[in-house]
Amino acid sequence: MNIKDMLKVSGFKPHALITVTPEELVSASIKKMSERNKGALPVCNEAGELMGIVTERDIIRKCFTHEGNFENKVIKDIMTEKVAIAGLDDDLDYAIKTMKKEKIRHLPVADGKRVVGILSMRDIMGFQYEEASIKIKYMQMLPKRSVSSDRSTVL
Repeated sequence: MNIKDMLKVSGFKPHALITVTPEELVSASIKKMSERNKGALPVCNEAGELMGIVTERDIIRKCFTHEGNFENKVIKDIMTEKVAIAGLDDDLDYAIKTMKKEKIRHLPVADGKRVVGILSMRDIMGFQYEEASIKIKYMQMLPKRSVSSDRSTVL
């Protein structure tokens, strides 16, 4: 299954995408993350093009480990610029392998140059759980096959 199909099934709403700009204060990103229960936010320019990502880990490692001063820091000072991404037509296995290889928990999804969403490991696990539950339910609805007692023994 590709990411576009997964997003359709999971009720993905592109208008719900929360981003930050490179010039926003770190404190503003902390507030956005906290209010919307997000662990990462894509950093985009005015055209919606991905420039980086800021994660809770970036904030902790780059702000709080250096004397705890983040009041005047802006996102571009702490964001991760090298970002792995997935496209809408990429396979879900690609997303999982990329996240594992890069040791990341959030993967921005792009349509061309524009960011349209962000996948988390939690999203993927939830989707796979739902998919497995549906398969199990379907399997339980199939008629049970009877096993014949007419078995031949081959020596």
